[in-house]
Amino acid sequence: MKCLKYYVFILSILMFTLVTISFDTFKKTKQEPAIAVMAYYVAGENFDPSKLPLDKLTHIIFSFTKIIDNEMKFQNNATADKLRLLVQQRDKYPNLKIMVACGGWGADGFSDMANSVESRQKFVLSIVEFNREFNIDGLDIDWEYPTIPAAQTNARPEDKKNFTLLMKGLREALNTLNRKQTLTFASAGWKQYYKNIELKEVIKYVDYMNIMTYDQIGSNSPFTGHHTPLGWIKEKDMVGTPAEVLLESRKAEMKEGGKEYEPGSVESIVEYCIKAGVPSTKIVVGAAFYGRAWKGVSSPNNGLYQANSGSYLGWSSYSQIREEYENNSNYKRFWDSVAKAPFLYSKKDEVFMTYDDTVSVKLKVDFAKERRLGGIMFWQLGLDTKEKNSLLNAIFKEANAK
Repeated sequence: MKCLKYYVFILSILMFTLVTISFDTFKKTKQEPAIAVMAYYVAGENFDPSKLPLDKLTHIIFSFTKIIDNEMKFQNNATADKLRLLVQQRDKYPNLKIMVACGGWGADGFSDMANSVESRQKFVLSIVEFNREFNIDGLDIDWEYPTIPAAQTNARPEDKKNFTLLMKGLREALNTLNRKQTLTFASAGWKQYYKNIELKEVIKYVDYMNIMTYDQIGSNSPFTGHHTPLGWIKEKDMVGTPAEVLLESRKAEMKEGGKEYEPGSVESIVEYCIKAGVPSTKIVVGAAFYGRAWKGVSSPNNGLYQANSGSYLGWSSYSQIREEYENNSNYKRFWDSVAKAPFLYSKKDEVFMTYDDTVSVKLKVDFAKERRLGGIMFWQLGLDTKEKNSLLNAIFKEANAK
């Protein structure tokens, strides 16, 4: 009798353990999104990684390292210490991939580093050592841009071939590490960029291509528009607006420089890349956790596609947009069904704001899922609101929706 009670007791413990394990497995499976959710992140002064919503991410891309003497390095030790603190969080989130981005807008050194076998090898070896020191899960190359001297960076025609050789060397080196590595690169949201890289070759060596489908319109634009639209905007959508007239003069100017102009969007660039041979599962589309604004914008069409007669106000974080604009009675939110994007306009202040909100980022997630893309990324996590109805919460909820 005692023996029977003993076996019943042991059996009950085993059953409880199995149920607990199954429940934990179910929870992890349930929380695992169907697509990658990648956050670029710049650590602030009072960096506390335990307060980041890491449970809602598949990848966090710590930004940025730079190229210094043909090696990848941080510009100061304080940033390195912040990365170490972030890596410690992986104990709580074992499925989270912690990556590091090298480069960024205005970052120089890529063209010179990639231009010889010796300098490329030095860079690749520095990344292997960097990985071993910080125990990270991968690398994002943010070269803006091969063959294009953007922000006065060095560039040369050889960049096109050298970029391929660089990514090939990185892939081979990362594959020697014990910890599985994710290799990505940040690509532009406009077609001209892809004529300056060997896309079919480069894509062989990477896990994802993170398309920066934002900044489609900037401070130098002569008219207002959407800077991070999902929907396929075409020139016919601007007919009857000042943008139509201004476009004609800009197109002629660009044609003289051997370029063509067309409105950018997530839908258009994704179709272009897929037709160019990029597997859909390697494409990651971008959302913007910030907006761009202009002052002195006239009221026809609620400020959309109007001439920029005033000054460019710069960019605002989404947390600032939520606090200062969305809750301001002088500003009204409008929805563009073609662009599948919101915008704000104040007739009183004559201010136009283009941005992503919770509705537009959900639609971008749905698009990524429907087209079987690799995922969605955004610049950058620190710009989001800390309120419950944040952009990341909207992305996470939709990524996990059945």
